[in-house]
Amino acid sequence: MPAFLRMLYKVAFDALYHFTEDDGWAMASHVALSALLAVFPFLIFGTALAGFVGADQFSATAIHIIFDTWPEAIAKPLSEQVVQVLTMPRGGLLTISVLAAAYFASNGVEALRISLNRAYRVSETRPWYLTRLLSLGYVLCAVLVFAVLSVLLVAVPVGLAFAEKLFPWLKNALAAISSWRIYGTLLLLAAGLIFSHLGLPAGKRRILDVLPGVFLTLVLWLIGALIFASYLATFANYAATYAGLASVMIILVFLYMVGAIFMIGAEFNAAMLKFHVQPSQYFAEPAAATPVAAVEPVLPSNANEPADVG
Repeated sequence: MPAFLRMLYKVAFDALYHFTEDDGWAMASHVALSALLAVFPFLIFGTALAGFVGADQFSATAIHIIFDTWPEAIAKPLSEQVVQVLTMPRGGLLTISVLAAAYFASNGVEALRISLNRAYRVSETRPWYLTRLLSLGYVLCAVLVFAVLSVLLVAVPVGLAFAEKLFPWLKNALAAISSWRIYGTLLLLAAGLIFSHLGLPAGKRRILDVLPGVFLTLVLWLIGALIFASYLATFANYAATYAGLASVMIILVFLYMVGAIFMIGAEFNAAMLKFHVQPSQYFAEPAAATPVAAVEPVLPSNANEPADVG
């Protein structure tokens, strides 16, 4: 077996073994529930803050970015409920309810941080208030990114239409650019994963250290979403089991799968780092046998003296 395949097998085995030994399935359920509970507070806080800075299309942009990558059977009922929640009238930005929404939204980030610490096999050494401020900072950054994108969703189509009138020979290129929302969503998702792996868990890692797990996470998310959507359309009948809670259970199961894949990506990175630390243990070639030099026999000091006769 080639050295690369041996390394890949050992890394994958180590990642899956540590995921199971480190209560990965339980942590995935914690991430799933925390993410579901954080979606509504995040959108409420983001809508209030974006409205304060003039980004009125924040809610629509955030809903599209968050739910466009989900299977339709899951995204549709949840997005409809989100729209109903966001259309409810609320007070200004600096109200207790909106600030509480920001705090509860950061709970989802905290769940990711704890799961990443376990996956990367590190212990948290930072004070709790610093980690909470870090989570709130991630929430705020996500709101600002979505706010900028909401402005671009309005400005880019206008700019493209104007450019098409001035440069009609660029019509095909501009048509490709007009579908930037799809590519932008994927890039935003990849960037969010990279920053999460770099900043949330304790310790320091390089971008190259986290890219393998991020790529694996994106691929497994795509495959998992396709399989789960096919499963829902073909076999699943959650209404027969959970009645009115069917939609909620479908979302939780989907987020459970997403959380497990997220942790497996981090476990893969941790296993890669583990084997890179001691490469000679698995990849070093055995040293060639050193020829033994001929050794002259050591004679006693009186070997050359004539023996006594008589």
